[in-house]
Amino acid sequence: MTERRKVAVVTGGSSGIGAASVRRLAAEGYAVITGARRLERLRAVTEPVGAAAHVLDVTDPGSVAAFAAAVAERAPAGLALLVNNAGGALGLDPVEKTRDEQWEWMFQANVLGTLRMTRALLPALIASGDGHIVNIGSIAGFETYPGGAGYTAAKHALRALTRTLRLELLGHPVRVTDVAPGLVETEFSAVRFDGDQERAEKVYEGMTPLTADDVADCVAWAATRPSHVNIDELVVRPRDQATATMVHRQPAHRQPDDR
Repeated sequence: MTERRKVAVVTGGSSGIGAASVRRLAAEGYAVITGARRLERLRAVTEPVGAAAHVLDVTDPGSVAAFAAAVAERAPAGLALLVNNAGGALGLDPVEKTRDEQWEWMFQANVLGTLRMTRALLPALIASGDGHIVNIGSIAGFETYPGGAGYTAAKHALRALTRTLRLELLGHPVRVTDVAPGLVETEFSAVRFDGDQERAEKVYEGMTPLTADDVADCVAWAATRPSHVNIDELVVRPRDQATATMVHRQPAHRQPDDR
């Protein structure tokens, strides 16, 4: 890496949207630093594109602090881009049956993790003179659906955090963007259903979902606009999806367990 290249940080870079964003931003010329809990999987993403990999658990304040220190060493001139991608959903139970620990993890990963990373790296983003925060939200930040109370509550909170940052950073050289995908075929559903791959695959039956590369394309597009242009919110869904619960499928397939 050289100091002349813009430096980008991507959380949750070991798979899915995070991994796709690492590859895409590296192709755009960024010096990418990424973190995730699974270091070996992370290195499989970073090594082919020359990105830097560090262990990161956004639910652990100590891990965030250590990661931020590593970023400071690699980006002494400041940070151009932070992609807060780490997060996810657990379960699809109704409120009366949901478990506290699932809600606690979803808020830790989606909301508090984004807060910790943003707070730790905001000075470097400002110091660059042209910083940008891209938070990976979800259509679950705009809508609710049965069984999704914990996840939609977390993503609504993330959207509120993002919009508040936009207000608080007005006048500073930092842009703020919410990229909110609909159905994306990644590990998202497998994680949500505790590794039940058959159930996860049914989420995408009979339709063509977005890919991780589709969302990474949105991240790169927002990040590469001229510095005076702020893409506040970018909602992206498959053509076959109109809302969280309205999905066009071939007649034989049932409705999804939705993102």
